[in-house]
Amino acid sequence: MSQKCGVVAVIGAPNAGKSTLVNQLVGQKVAITSAKAQTTRARMLGIALHGDTQMILVDTPGIFAPRRRLDRAMVNAAWEGTDSADAILLIIDPIKQRRHELEPILEALEHRKERKVLVLNKVDKAKKEPLLELAQEMGQRIEFAEIFFVSAFTGDGVSEMKEALAGLMPKGIWMYPEDQVSDASERLLAAEITREQLYAQLHEELPYDSAVRPELYQHRPDGSLEIHQQIVVARESQRPIVLGKGGSRIKAIGEAARKELSEILGVKVHLFLHVKHSEGWSEDKEVFEEMGLDWVR
Repeated sequence: MSQKCGVVAVIGAPNAGKSTLVNQLVGQKVAITSAKAQTTRARMLGIALHGDTQMILVDTPGIFAPRRRLDRAMVNAAWEGTDSADAILLIIDPIKQRRHELEPILEALEHRKERKVLVLNKVDKAKKEPLLELAQEMGQRIEFAEIFFVSAFTGDGVSEMKEALAGLMPKGIWMYPEDQVSDASERLLAAEITREQLYAQLHEELPYDSAVRPELYQHRPDGSLEIHQQIVVARESQRPIVLGKGGSRIKAIGEAARKELSEILGVKVHLFLHVKHSEGWSEDKEVFEEMGLDWVR
């Protein structure tokens, strides 16, 4: 058998560039990205091909000290993403480093038997000397099978890393069809694309405690797609922020999300958004399930 297939868990502190790197490895967008920490909430699978090798990339939420139920569910999802992995890829932002969040990850990795790969991201911005010192320090701490210097944003060094990852994968038949790039349903992807625009256009105005809930997802007779989504905010004072003056902000969010969805899905998309205030949404089991997270006590 010439085919190889394996699982690569992509872990790291929040905002290290995991989703951007997964998108680079897959060759197209499968995970949303944002400058906001903890953008990825649930485990998302990206599927990358290299020759006869299929790599199942588990893009996990950033690992951090959890305080709320949502935080605990996200951290659980991250560590569960490493279960049965053939390789664990630790990605570090050498500029921010986030040592307080990196240290518990390193401690946990020291005892893992899976082959580990270190990726130092943002080489397009980081200074060379501190970068090499960090690589040496990490290499002395944990036995990494490979260490790579990449820019997930520009793609520098990613093709070499992809080839090396493929070399670590075991022989086995492919788990997914050749043309499949993710395990996320279109319905969930559509909600994630809208959430990305919510973060991109509202920056620091809207806190992290917002969600996008899918309501309706149906094909019209003309082949176009009709999507209805609910933007949930935790406080009533956040509704006008999302709506904007005369509904201008929500219109801009909807237009950008619709344009991107049309490009990704290859069909005309009709997107309808409305905003709801729900103070306790982050304690709602149904919302967790919609986001692909386990309900944790």
